[in-house]
Amino acid sequence: MSVLSGKNILLGVTAGIAAYKTSFLVRHFIKAGADVKVVMTPSAKDFVTPLTLSTLSKNPVYSTFYDKNEENELWNNHVDLALWADLMVIAPLTANTLAKMAEGICDNLLLATYLSAKSTVYFAPAMDLDMYQHETTSTNISTLERRGNVFIPPAYGELASGLEGEGRMAEPEEIVAFIQKDLTASLPLRGKRVLITAGPTYEAIDPVRFIGNHSSGKMGFALAEAAAQLGATVILVTGPSNEALHHTAIDRIDVMSAAQMYQTIHKFYGEVDIAIFSAAVSDFTPKVVSSQKIKKKTSEMQITLVPTKDILASAGAVKNNQYLVGFALETENELENAKDKIRKKNLDLIVLNSLQDKGAGFRSDTNKVTLIDKNFQIQEFGLKSKQEVATDIFNEILKSVHA
Repeated sequence: MSVLSGKNILLGVTAGIAAYKTSFLVRHFIKAGADVKVVMTPSAKDFVTPLTLSTLSKNPVYSTFYDKNEENELWNNHVDLALWADLMVIAPLTANTLAKMAEGICDNLLLATYLSAKSTVYFAPAMDLDMYQHETTSTNISTLERRGNVFIPPAYGELASGLEGEGRMAEPEEIVAFIQKDLTASLPLRGKRVLITAGPTYEAIDPVRFIGNHSSGKMGFALAEAAAQLGATVILVTGPSNEALHHTAIDRIDVMSAAQMYQTIHKFYGEVDIAIFSAAVSDFTPKVVSSQKIKKKTSEMQITLVPTKDILASAGAVKNNQYLVGFALETENELENAKDKIRKKNLDLIVLNSLQDKGAGFRSDTNKVTLIDKNFQIQEFGLKSKQEVATDIFNEILKSVHA
């Protein structure tokens, strides 16, 4: 999953020859998971058609304040367009529109939308060599940067005039990479390593049977995606789960048993900044595992169980500046049992689940949690999707952990 996934991108297109590249730019944004709308200056339509960009973006393309061909002449609201956008990208940006942006001139829909923008605006100039080297161009670029806009430098190469030099609009894939890098640099967990456990463990009885639980891994996977979206590099150690990952910054390691999870956790634990143990690890495992399938010979069968290693307690015992989060699934004396875990296992935060709450717990897409920190400050949350719960958990973590 890209950092652009789920973002609303408003693409502004001005009347330069590089406008033909915007069809590729739209495709790259959509491939990265973004939703794209396009605003064009009227003259930009001479270089690339609105039909092309609307087909690729699957959204209407806007170029005038109202649709003259509509019977009721519907108004294209520049304020609504600006508020819709998570970020605005103007590419190509001609010298003419650059100067108007610097001076605050508002004589078309694109400029009105730019002046209404609340989100970050990226701009990628495209013009001939002499125009790009002119003093007013560098002054106008500096003005936009001083106001918080982000400059995507042009490339060096052959220009429309036949000259060779700076002025070519950056290639579409370069623009996307630039924006992704810029957005990642500002994420709160950039440079942090996060270790997360998820799912159940299966404790073998024989080659075909096991002791397990109903955990699906949904909560742990949601936490992994949330951490990656915040800029972290994530190691997800998961028991058997059908859940899928989407973000490329997550390294998934599959294990089966509690012993395998213990070994894997301690392989990486010393290298991470944050550890969140959301897996439903079996408390017991068979003392003896049969090498052959056990036959049904009598009406009763006994299996001797022995305790598994307490992964969370072992991590707390060797904690060295890691922010350690545990989960507690309780059925009685919930708050006291959760507080007791914080003390005994040296936790910074515990996430309390209750099987008493409808819609929470294993296999559900929702969860209802209470967060308790090491100072026993309590926050209760209503029933939410597990993605929203993951966000709440990281909002709490970010109060103590800084990039």
